[in-house]
Amino acid sequence: MEKSYPGSIGLGCPFGDVTVFTAAVVLMVSTAPAQNLFVSAFQYSVPFTPSSSIMEITPGGIMTTFASGLGEPFGPAFNSAGDLFVADYYSGEIYKFTPGGAQSVFASGLNVPVALAFDSADNLFEADCYSGNIFEFAPDGSQSTFASGLVNPFALTFDNGGNLFVGDQGSGTIYKFAPDGTRSVFAIGLQSLYALAFDSAGNLFEADGGSGNIYEFTPAGTKSIFASGLNSPDALVFDNSDNLYVADLSGNVYKFAPDGARSTFASGLNIPQGLAFEPTPEPSVLGLLALGAAALLVRHRRKTTISQEHRGLTGRQSVLPSKTSSGSRTSVMRIHQRTLPAEFTRTTRENTAVSDLSGRCEQKPMPT
Repeated sequence: MEKSYPGSIGLGCPFGDVTVFTAAVVLMVSTAPAQNLFVSAFQYSVPFTPSSSIMEITPGGIMTTFASGLGEPFGPAFNSAGDLFVADYYSGEIYKFTPGGAQSVFASGLNVPVALAFDSADNLFEADCYSGNIFEFAPDGSQSTFASGLVNPFALTFDNGGNLFVGDQGSGTIYKFAPDGTRSVFAIGLQSLYALAFDSAGNLFEADGGSGNIYEFTPAGTKSIFASGLNSPDALVFDNSDNLYVADLSGNVYKFAPDGARSTFASGLNIPQGLAFEPTPEPSVLGLLALGAAALLVRHRRKTTISQEHRGLTGRQSVLPSKTSSGSRTSVMRIHQRTLPAEFTRTTRENTAVSDLSGRCEQKPMPT
């Protein structure tokens, strides 16, 4: 999957050499790593042992294990530095993974953490399903309570305005929290509300596990069915091209184009419970050097062209009007300074079997 960077399209080479500039942009894009999808997958065992994984899937569908030995991972989310954070339902901890895979405990003592989301300042928000709280963690790990009094908060996502949307599974309600914590009701009457995600136009998508539907809400709150017939969809994420990725209990990850066309992106996963794309990297150093080299090359070409024109005019001076004529001087200057081209422009955990995965927050039997 190719990456695009803000400002990379429409930048004009000041001398109009499209070929060189395009080559530099191609080099810049091609040297950036591809954006991979990370999936938290629950592996159940009897007796229960922490054996769940985080899987990494390339745009071409190649799947590898990024991390293993987790209890029940939920809500993967990346900060701006590319560190992956995962909530572990089983241990009550939030783990931090560096891009290289090094694992550490970021927070502990939580009461069934199931969803994570970062704001634009890299503050981490966590849906604490059993306590009914939304906790906020500063980048240094300091914890505070952002909201309380919810039934079973299960899904989190931010819009472009910094408003936090919370899916409360216990009440079937989506709440909107302004940055100052002011709460309002955005939508009601949902079943087994498992996941939320925004597209680039500000439309909110909700994975409704009970109905098997993906609902779409306009910014004004108008609701429609985007997709149906899924097997308890419980994870959503958009890529940079507004394709929606959905994981359900069939063990598949589906890809929905903006027009709703569906295809299978990955299969064979063990109860996928969370999706996250790694952040789009900044332009690479090699790419920036390529742009700089392109600009210098175009400037050199322009100087060479003008110099050649000047030599040509000098060689043809005998056939041009005399320089004593102001009109002749104007003619020469018009040729020499000709205009260049224009710029181009849950799960209920039991010791014998995984049973009904709806109503995940209603009870939490302890494993033995």
